[in-house]
Amino acid sequence: MNRLTISLMVALALVTLGATPAAAQQPELGTGERPWAKGVPQDKQTAALALFRDGNFLLKNSLFPKAVEKYREALKLWDHPAIHYNMALALLNLNEPIALHSHLVASMRYGEAPLDADKFERARTFKTLVESQLSHVDISCEVPGTTVMMNGQVLFKAPGRHQGFVVPGPHTFSATREGYPRNDRKRTLAPGEKLTLPIKLYTDEELTRYTRHWASWKSWAVLGAGAAVAAGGGLLHLQARDSFDSFDAGVLSCGGCMPDDSLASKRSRGDTLQKVAVGSYAAGGAALLTGMVLLYVNRAQPYRISPDELEQAPSATPEPPAVSVTPIVGGGEGGVLATFRF
Repeated sequence: MNRLTISLMVALALVTLGATPAAAQQPELGTGERPWAKGVPQDKQTAALALFRDGNFLLKNSLFPKAVEKYREALKLWDHPAIHYNMALALLNLNEPIALHSHLVASMRYGEAPLDADKFERARTFKTLVESQLSHVDISCEVPGTTVMMNGQVLFKAPGRHQGFVVPGPHTFSATREGYPRNDRKRTLAPGEKLTLPIKLYTDEELTRYTRHWASWKSWAVLGAGAAVAAGGGLLHLQARDSFDSFDAGVLSCGGCMPDDSLASKRSRGDTLQKVAVGSYAAGGAALLTGMVLLYVNRAQPYRISPDELEQAPSATPEPPAVSVTPIVGGGEGGVLATFRF
């Protein structure tokens, strides 16, 4: 006997103040003005009553499973509220809360007349208590041709809706349709909880997301910094060439004389700029290669998300890159300063 069965029995026992629930009186034969007897032949009513009495005997002797069998056979012959009521009394002692609720509802279908005021009120009280221990689901889907299931059992073909009670605990609601990936929704329901779940279908593209090891701008920042450093090296190379040309022109203008300090400084500056340019080429080339490797390693990797994640995921704003590239030339030195934040 599980926790739900124990909870139901304790709750019902408290309401009845410890009294044993009374069984319904034997249904009366005939047709008369009774809608629950309409269309039921006399011979079926008689056979149903015999099974009903057998069930009552088993119920009084606490042989609940066998009593349920007798009542079930009787109901096949005559769908009488009193049989449903006694069936509910038998099921109260078994682990079948959904069936218990169903038979309580059926026993109240025609009001007090087929039972009596006391038993009708008792059935209504039992029904309320059972519902407080069960969970209620309201499942809908509007995509035509979709098969909607609960725990592997088909509920309906969309468009449609299913409302009913279920045993508390984990449940899986699924929707399948050709051309769409299977949509599974898992929910763990508490006693008395009401779940409203409109199920939608999503394409593979809608359920696909992409992830990277780090923000893509970082790889591009390294690549851009490498290009900037290499470009800075080219600028320094041009400046070095200008210094060498100015030195050569000065030597030619004086007929091949020994260069003075002013002229010699131009050659020295050209040598320095040329060395820095070569270093910039090397550093920029290494950064470019590193950036390309990082771009490849950080390429987008696809992964799937669930429909719940798609509907609940908050929008995310990526952090903007912080990159600064500054050329440095002056004071006999040249180069490029690149800074970027990861």
